Amino acid sequence: MDPPVPSPQEQPPRPRSHTVTTTSSSFTANLSASSSTLAYDREFLRTLPGLLMVTEIVLGLLVWTLIAGTEYFLYPAFGWVMFVAVFYWVLTVFFLIIYMTMTYTRIPQVPWTTVGLCFNGSAFILYLIAAIVDASSVTKELDSHNYNSWAASSFFAFVVTSCYAGNTYFSFVSWRSRTLQ
Repeated sequence: MDPPVPSPQEQPPRPRSHTVTTTSSSFTANLSASSSTLAYDREFLRTLPGLLMVTEIVLGLLVWTLIAGTEYFLYPAFGWVMFVAVFYWVLTVFFLIIYMTMTYTRIPQVPWTTVGLCFNGSAFILYLIAAIVDASSVTKELDSHNYNSWAASSFFAFVVTSCYAGNTYFSFVSWRSRTLQ
């Protein structure tokens, strides 16, 4: 036979702790507080780096659409130019959104001045190579049907290269001032 089970009133009380400890991560608190509103920086487009970035987007779009409208896939040199133009066009749009929405202020763990310098420096170097390849590959004998599009893309590639050179300079000045502090 089983021993009788005592009723809840007959059981001895257990000692209980009345201390409740809660912790909050500062990252979680900052994220929830700052993500409630979306900031928009209209003044960025009035700065020289902002204007250069918009110019890079518009003229970079011209570079790759002028090439995309041709039979570029038959010539590996134009495939390289197309890759560089589309790759940096997408990244430049991404960075413009980051700067316009001031997302860089919400993610302070990222060294944005260094990221900007690396991005603009690599864009300048690779766009310069792509512009030289584009210009050296344009000949009437190659394909006279696509000649005008390739020649125009070559011109705009050099203009975009100069824009990235300007933004590289501004990124370097910003990075240098951050490292001296």
